[in-house]
Amino acid sequence: MMILVTGATGSIGRHLVRLLRQQDKPFRAFVRDPDRARELDCDLVVGDFGDPDSIAAALSGVDRVFLCSPGAQPTPGSQPMVAQQTTVIDAAVRAGVRRIVKVSVWGARPGGLLAEGAHAEIEARLDASGLDWSILQPSGFMQNFLTGTGAFTSGGDLLGAYGQGRVSYIDCADIAACAAVLLSSDLGNGRRFVLTGPEALTHAEIAARLSEALGRTVSYIDQPLSDFADNLVAQGLPAQFAADVATLYADVADGSLAETTSAVHDLTHRPATTFAEFLSRERDLLRQWPPRHYG
Repeated sequence: MMILVTGATGSIGRHLVRLLRQQDKPFRAFVRDPDRARELDCDLVVGDFGDPDSIAAALSGVDRVFLCSPGAQPTPGSQPMVAQQTTVIDAAVRAGVRRIVKVSVWGARPGGLLAEGAHAEIEARLDASGLDWSILQPSGFMQNFLTGTGAFTSGGDLLGAYGQGRVSYIDCADIAACAAVLLSSDLGNGRRFVLTGPEALTHAEIAARLSEALGRTVSYIDQPLSDFADNLVAQGLPAQFAADVATLYADVADGSLAETTSAVHDLTHRPATTFAEFLSRERDLLRQWPPRHYG
C-alpha cells in the first residue's frame, strides 16, 4: 500500500505526515515547494495541482490518496479548487488508485456559497468516479486563531460577526488522525464524517480562553454584518465575495456550526481535543501573538 498526501505542508497535512511516519506507513508527500516541505522529513514528489503531468507522475504506484487543497478564493465564477481536485480524481482513476480520503467542509451542498458549493461539486465527482472514498467534513479549525487565518485587530482582539452563535471548532491534528485511520484501513467506505471538537463555544468564550493562555486580555469585538463586509471590501476583496462571507457568518450566528459529533472518538477511539488542550499544546505559536491580522 502506498499513500499520496496532497496538501502536505498545510494545517492538516503536516499532522498527517507526522502520524503516518510514526505509524511506519508507506507514503509520499505531493508538494509545490520542496524547500518549504524539507522539514516534513519524508519522501517528496514535487508538482502542482495545475500541472496534470506532475499529478500523474505522483500517482504512479499509489493505492490511496489524501485529497486536500487550498479552500475558497475571492475569484469570480468557479472556485479553482474544483478544477484542481477533479483533476486529481480523474488522474487517480486512470492510475488505478483504489481509495481517496477527501477533506471537505461541514455544510457542503450543491449551490452553497464559496467552499460549501465547491466541495459539494467535488464530492459529487468523487462519488461518480467509481473509486472507494471517504469524506471528512470538519467544522472550523482551532488553528485559525493562532495562524492569522481568522480576523483580528492590530492589538490581537478577535473580530467577527458571529453574535452569540456557538461553533464546535476542531483541532487539525484530530482531522489528521481521522484521515490516518481511513487511509490505513477499509473503514468508512462511501461515508461522510462530520468532524467537530467536543464543545461548542461562543467567540467571547474563545477570547476568554485565549486571555487565560496568554496572561493578557483578549476581547471579542462583534460587528454588524454590513460593517464586516465593508471591512473586507476595504481590504480589496470583491464585493460579492464579501457579501457571501457575511451570509456565511449569519448562518454561523444562527447556529449552523454549533452541533458536536462523536466522529473523532468513533474513528480514533480517543476524545477530540478541547480548545484549552489545543492552546496548551501550541505554546510556541502563542509566543507569536498577536497573529497576522485582517482587521
